[in-house]
Amino acid sequence: MSSKLIDGKEISTHIKNNLKIEIDKIKNSFPRTPHLVVILVGKNPASISYVKAKEKACDLVGIKCHVERLEENVTENNLVSYIEKLNNDDQVDGMIVQLPLPKNLDEESIIQKISPLKDVDGLNNENLGLLASGEPRFVPATPLGVQTMIKEIDFKTEGSKIVIIGRSKLVGIPLALLLSSKTAKGNATVTICHSKSKDIKSHTLDADIIIVATGFPHTLTKDMVKKDSIVIDVGVNRIEDKSKKNGFRLIGDSDFDEIIPIASKITPVPGGVGPMTIAMLLENVTKAFHLNINKRL
Repeated sequence: MSSKLIDGKEISTHIKNNLKIEIDKIKNSFPRTPHLVVILVGKNPASISYVKAKEKACDLVGIKCHVERLEENVTENNLVSYIEKLNNDDQVDGMIVQLPLPKNLDEESIIQKISPLKDVDGLNNENLGLLASGEPRFVPATPLGVQTMIKEIDFKTEGSKIVIIGRSKLVGIPLALLLSSKTAKGNATVTICHSKSKDIKSHTLDADIIIVATGFPHTLTKDMVKKDSIVIDVGVNRIEDKSKKNGFRLIGDSDFDEIIPIASKITPVPGGVGPMTIAMLLENVTKAFHLNINKRL
């Protein structure tokens, strides 16, 4: 079974080790290290957990990380004012707004207020446009992590058939752009399926790689997977489990236990895409540091 798993923890550890070496060199050449600000609004338990993981990873590699915790009832004007303050702070290289935001805030409008040069989540329309044009500045961390995992298992995407279930701006759309791009890690024939797609099974059964990113458990079932295909599960869902100390367990969007005998490779949840997302965020922050420094030289 272990030979079938794509171990995101192992791959991300290697990436973080290399980043630590790079940041140690930065310390010897510059008066400061890369600096990330994370804006956390409210007390969503999942968001708090994700932010803690990002803080820990930043500390590990030597990135300065400040978490700005705002109350759930913060006004949109006050949040935007804080973002604009960070945009104008030369000591801040990158910022992210932890999603989801409370319903009283317009996520899309707020994301667009982040300077494209500090948008290390890669969600600003300018950065998505650069990705679509084949000249990416910052690629969203999860799609970049998925692409890196595919490369690490030595799968050649050129000419392959890849199905992505999910069309979010955070994962599905940028991932399709990446994997179909005219690059050594792209050139795949990519099909995006979504809630309005008919007969998704007919597409997945023809796929060399299936990437599922819907946020709903059991989206991908064993009858939708052909033998020896690769399954990458981006989903993270909390399911009640009274046997666990915290009262829940994490599962993905696919029926992992039923699919693993069929697939040639599959990502576990947790321990698959999640650690890769954080590692790619750290890479983006380091890239933002270099862009910021070069801009002022």
